[in-house]
Amino acid sequence: MSIESTTVVMTDFEREVAGLVIEALRLEIRASEFAVEAPLYGGDLGLDSIDMLEIALAVSKRYGVEIQSDDVETRRIFGSLRALAAHVGAHRVR
Repeated sequence: MSIESTTVVMTDFEREVAGLVIEALRLEIRASEFAVEAPLYGGDLGLDSIDMLEIALAVSKRYGVEIQSDDVETRRIFGSLRALAAHVGAHRVR
C-alpha cells in the first residue's frame, strides 16, 4: 500500500467534534474535510490561541468538559482533532 492511498478514517464522534469546531469558529470547510491528526493550533487552518479559547468554550457548553488554559495537558488536548475528541469523549458529562 502506498502512502498516497492511506486515509485516516474519522469516527462519528470526531466528525461531531469537527462540526462543533467548524461552527464555533465559522470555518468554511466541511467536517469530512477536517484532517483528524493535523495540528489544531498553528496548523493548516491557521488557528491561534483565541481560536483555542473559542473551541474550549464551545466544548464546555456542549459537553460540560472544562479545558483550562493553564492545564499542562492543554497542548496535548489541542494537538489534533483526534486528541481533542478523545479528551472530550473521556471527560464529557452529557
